[in-house]
Amino acid sequence: MTFIWQDMLWLLLLVPALVALYVWVLRRRKVSTVRYANLALVKAALGKGPGWRRHIPPVLMLLAITVLIIAVARPAAVLTVPSARSTVILAMDVSGSMRAEDITPNRMVAAQLAAKQFIAGQPANVEIGIVAFASVALLVQAPTIEREPLYAAIDRFELRRGTAVGSGILTSLDTIFPEVDFYEGIPGGADDPLISGLGPPTRGIGNGIVVDPAPGGPDPRSLDAPPSNYTPVDPGSYENAVIILLTDGATTAGPDPIKAGQMAADFGVRIFTVGFGSPDGAVVNFAGRSMRAELDATTLMDVAARTDGQYFEATSAADLTKVYQKLATRLVGEKKLTEIAFIFAGIGALFAMLGAALSLLWYGRLA
Repeated sequence: MTFIWQDMLWLLLLVPALVALYVWVLRRRKVSTVRYANLALVKAALGKGPGWRRHIPPVLMLLAITVLIIAVARPAAVLTVPSARSTVILAMDVSGSMRAEDITPNRMVAAQLAAKQFIAGQPANVEIGIVAFASVALLVQAPTIEREPLYAAIDRFELRRGTAVGSGILTSLDTIFPEVDFYEGIPGGADDPLISGLGPPTRGIGNGIVVDPAPGGPDPRSLDAPPSNYTPVDPGSYENAVIILLTDGATTAGPDPIKAGQMAADFGVRIFTVGFGSPDGAVVNFAGRSMRAELDATTLMDVAARTDGQYFEATSAADLTKVYQKLATRLVGEKKLTEIAFIFAGIGALFAMLGAALSLLWYGRLA
């Protein structure tokens, strides 16, 4: 704890002075009593004395003064408080493997329902954005406190080929820090504002989901050139936003998710990764091809660890709901120096009122 007006603590020197004054007043009263000629007559007139009770109201008043002086010095402490405009980015896998039916009714539907429940459980002032990724990633709903657009964006998910976990991370970072180009130096650039340099030209559809890249397939890339003019910070130190990334498979396209995770760590953004699907995986027929969807838990754990986040694994719809419930309790907050003078002022006022009440109750006056 620290004090904003530290010089005001000198007023605490008044406390021992008040104690000395109180002792002096008690002794003076005792001397005055001795002046009476007949002490027995005085004792009879006064009756049974208040004893130790007479000291309680003054002690409470003295405590009140002490605590109020501390309040005047404006104490402050570093507290974790909810951010006024917190942001949560839900990055969700919409690759073809999400149609696997090892999760009832299938992985995609289960993920959509769990995401909606998570959104409904967040505080009203938390902004939520949604990133969908397959072979490319796209922000399908900008961060908002309105819930209906979020539900609508989730309902519009359409499954596409490929899995680009790294792109999902970088597009989420682009959403949190729109002034930074997280794809700087990556082949393909950022010529198309809709895809932020996620790869070759893409074709869009009416609901806003980006479909497969143009013929030739995705261009695998690395993150050898980080955004310029930035200084890395401690992982997890950015307390105003987090990323929750859900995927059911291994990366097959786009930037390296480990390097993308390191980029998030350098910017202090925590990533909570969720691996979804049965332990044995599932064979899925999609776009005329058969594929086995197997979870890359090692990569997801690495990304979470680098960013000071946490990895969760859900092997059923019920498990996924529980994971999102756990995440919902971890509200986005920020640590900052917060003045707590009001706490001391309240305690001081309580002591003063209690002392006054006891004095009136026992003596019929304010002692």
